[in-house]
Amino acid sequence: MKSFLFILALLPVTAIGAGLKVGFYNKSCPTVETLVQQAVAAAFKNNSGIAAGLIRLHFHDCFVKAVRHSSPILVVGQHVPHVDCPVSCDILNGKNNTWTFQKSESLLTCYEEIVQVRLCLRVKLNGTVNATTCLNIAQGCDGSVLIDSTANNTAEKDSIPNFPSLRGFEVIDAAKKAVEAKCPRTVSCADILAFAARDSIALTGNNLTYKVPAGRRDGRVSTKKNAEDNLPSPLSNAAELVGNFTGKGLTAEDMVVLSGAHTVGRSHCSSFTNRLYQFSNASDVDPTISAAYASLLKSICPSNSNQTFPTTTTAMDLMTPAKLDNLYYVGLANNLGLFTSDQALLTNATLKASVDAFVKSENKWKSKFAKSMVKMGNIEVLTGTQGEIRLNCRVINSGSSSAGVELGMMTGSDGVDEI
Repeated sequence: MKSFLFILALLPVTAIGAGLKVGFYNKSCPTVETLVQQAVAAAFKNNSGIAAGLIRLHFHDCFVKAVRHSSPILVVGQHVPHVDCPVSCDILNGKNNTWTFQKSESLLTCYEEIVQVRLCLRVKLNGTVNATTCLNIAQGCDGSVLIDSTANNTAEKDSIPNFPSLRGFEVIDAAKKAVEAKCPRTVSCADILAFAARDSIALTGNNLTYKVPAGRRDGRVSTKKNAEDNLPSPLSNAAELVGNFTGKGLTAEDMVVLSGAHTVGRSHCSSFTNRLYQFSNASDVDPTISAAYASLLKSICPSNSNQTFPTTTTAMDLMTPAKLDNLYYVGLANNLGLFTSDQALLTNATLKASVDAFVKSENKWKSKFAKSMVKMGNIEVLTGTQGEIRLNCRVINSGSSSAGVELGMMTGSDGVDEI
């Protein structure tokens, strides 16, 4: 019997983003950016706050990722490299750090481990599922934040950092519908979201825009735990923030620059009441927040605030809450930062130097913000034949495996059996 090889073609980190380019859809869908812009503008006309929502939606999509595993080769009927399959997949025979896959093996189910960022691939030979292996794969700007939860899986959008505050999904739905009508099965939801974030920035009244490299493909995995493990918390200190951003290939300065997006948008009370009540044994209120500002926030948010109570929200930037400008940094310098993570930018000399520079020069911040947004949009993207072009941004395509990677099996003929 011939050997059947599965090659898990996983790009090294250095290649991430290499497939993106400005004008990616110039021939295949030349009107895509106009269509997305129109959908965003229509939503903004009804509710200007949607701009901040779409910027945050893109950020929360890009910042959820798992670690790529080194490229193993799976050989049916022979020994293969150990790929950290969970214990519950014990039908596989593990010996000497290898797994032996036999053609007679039945379908394995490891879906419980999906929430542990371990994904199971179902291997088919001649149309029959014969083995399953598990590995870690990358997620980044892949539109996974748009996927709805199911009976068997709680998706990113319903995780603690995202629910109920994340919004803008209906705008992406409207843009996708318009794009599909013009260019069926061509433009990814991940790219539509990246365009929508850029268009939202342009609508915030500060003549700030940039060109978006495109060519992203849509991921097929969205889990609550991935979001909770990766998204930076508003309670983070400086070291935690820097570590989170550098782990995504961004710099400490990128972190300070992108924090400037807090100049627009609103927040639920539960994200900052830690600074207002029982802050420490020495002080009920965080002493680094303006006393007047703390008093104002207390009038809005009771001590028993949580994710869903009260439904009241407050602007993240007290001075110009609807305009993307450098007054966020001016507010920080005057103890008007809302979150612990905002105040953290002043606790490190290097980070504070960037804050001070942006207080002095709005143009400097605007220039760096555009560059950092493009850089963020390149985090762990899927390109080429990876992933898929989702037809409905809320649902992976029919027939797709929730394991969600593109694999091909080399047979004795020219045919390719797909997962």
